[in-house]
Amino acid sequence: MTRTSTARTAGRAKRDTATAHVAERAGAAGATERMRSWAAEWAPTLARVMLGLVLLWFGYHELVQPQLWTGYVPWVATTSSLAVTLVLIHGWVLLVLGVAIIAGVALRLAAALAALTLLEIVISLTFTGGLTDLTLRDLAVLGLALCLTADTRQRAALSA
Repeated sequence: MTRTSTARTAGRAKRDTATAHVAERAGAAGATERMRSWAAEWAPTLARVMLGLVLLWFGYHELVQPQLWTGYVPWVATTSSLAVTLVLIHGWVLLVLGVAIIAGVALRLAAALAALTLLEIVISLTFTGGLTDLTLRDLAVLGLALCLTADTRQRAALSA
């Protein structure tokens, strides 16, 4: 083999390697772009399902053991039947809103009602216990509900 053919072979190998690196980067960029596109498309739906699950979780627990939640009812004695009744009503409201949000039924209305309910929770927690980790957690969930109230890009929703 001559020096010229060896140099050509080496040059082709470098070009092939460079082309492979460019193609590999383009493939990774394409995969990243597809992942970003998928996340942008499905993130609002994932947020909706997560908010719905939080509402369902707390609604269920308020219905199953209302006496554990009466301490969060401000200005009413925790042992009164009124406190238990208010917790049960609140549990049903959370349950219905959770189902509506997950199913996408009247989503923006359900999210707005959830935001109002969560605002009531944040205010109640602030008055009964001050600014705590629970209050801040529920403030974050309130923010999620507000975001869903404004969002119009939903997948797997039963309403437009």
